Amino acid sequence: MSTTHTTGPDAAGPGDSRTVREAMADRLLRAATRSGAQLVSEAAVLIQGAAVLADPIAGAVYSTPATAAADGVHAAAHPQDHPHHVQRPAAGAVLVLHPAPTMPAEHVGFVATTTAALLEVRGQRAAELRAEQMRLHSTLLRLLLAGHTTSVTNTVRAGGLTHVTLYRLTGPDVPTAHQVLWRAVRPSLAGHGGACALIGEVDGELLVAELHHGSDDGRVLRLVSRVSERHNLLAGLAGPLPLAEMPTAHADAAAARHSATPAHRIVPADAVGTPQLARLLPPGPYTAWARSVLSPLNREHRHLLLVRLRTGSTPRAAAALGLSPGTVRTRLRGLAALLCADLDDITVQAHLLLALRAPTRGDGPPESTSQDDGRARLDTLPGGILDTDAARTWAVGLVGGLEPHLRIALACWLRHHARTAPAATELHVHRTTLTTWLARCAERLGQNLADAAVRAELHLALEATAKDGDHPRALPRRGGRTYRRL
Repeated sequence: MSTTHTTGPDAAGPGDSRTVREAMADRLLRAATRSGAQLVSEAAVLIQGAAVLADPIAGAVYSTPATAAADGVHAAAHPQDHPHHVQRPAAGAVLVLHPAPTMPAEHVGFVATTTAALLEVRGQRAAELRAEQMRLHSTLLRLLLAGHTTSVTNTVRAGGLTHVTLYRLTGPDVPTAHQVLWRAVRPSLAGHGGACALIGEVDGELLVAELHHGSDDGRVLRLVSRVSERHNLLAGLAGPLPLAEMPTAHADAAAARHSATPAHRIVPADAVGTPQLARLLPPGPYTAWARSVLSPLNREHRHLLLVRLRTGSTPRAAAALGLSPGTVRTRLRGLAALLCADLDDITVQAHLLLALRAPTRGDGPPESTSQDDGRARLDTLPGGILDTDAARTWAVGLVGGLEPHLRIALACWLRHHARTAPAATELHVHRTTLTTWLARCAERLGQNLADAAVRAELHLALEATAKDGDHPRALPRRGGRTYRRL
């Protein structure tokens, strides 16, 4: 005995159009009880063509056949280019059907309408459970930050996942972005593809932690990037790091986020600071100097200093580290004493950031912390480090295009800790004039002068290309406080 499985609307057997539609609705309903993918697949069978559920952020959510995904996403974005496709809004996405040419239009319309309605029902049911799932994800993120790694991995059934990539996002509408990103990522506590994504709102910002085996496939990064662009979010990215270092990743991501701009909405932590210059310096003298100046510091000290240098202020560093500003100030005073340096000085900050970016650093305890033990100083760089051809080429490429008056103004402003009023006083120009010049510097350099790490990098470049005339007294004038262009 054999049976024949018939596909398409004729599967309902002979009868009128109403009987055929009832059979279609029955098949679609049964598929909807199993999964959204099965529902879209059944719709494709009934129209003897292709069916795609396209999300504006995630792309193709479901597609039958799989090869129709790209065409379906393009049709949803540009319906005028695909007049033969039938589209219906469904659960925050777009259902795109491409039927066979022989399919009656009324059948295709019925399948599209019914499938979209069933997708809406599934979406409403998922939304009812989403609030609880979101709260659970936020709790799991807080547990990770508190160091309860084993409890979290047991909960998400991801015992083999060893590393985390963390995103910290802020913006004007974090709750809406949270909902959109949730639908796009479709996180599951069981994980998939060797990774598990946790998404939650913690202390007014959106946290995304991707747990994986040491490297991610870029899927979550692409989705976070699209959501950031669409909802005007700024993000810091840290990792991959071992799960046990989740608090470190949390602080690094916050520090990196302070370097994000509308032009570069996601900034990785390893891109903040002076990594390009660090690769150009002679490794022997550079690492020896860095090891010497950092010898009094342990790993926690260095991390505190790096976060302070990246964020640019004590309150921001405190927020990134989850500490009070008073605690951070106290610890910084102690570190200033250990280093025998003024941590508010721009030269010290630039050199310290350079030292913290050295390829290798000693982690052992210092043998002595006195100023007479021969340890290198932070306020001066030894010869052979920044005065090399490679470093000068880098510096000229960064600031060599600035006009003399802009170089003088920028260097003076950096010496005054990026404060306009005292710098304008020393330059004997109006604050508005100086603000205009700084805006011109930012435009010509293509740099974000609000970023503390960028300011340190520019100071190093100006130091490496210093000229005898780079002094406020050398600024030419013509009567009173009027500046004359060179």
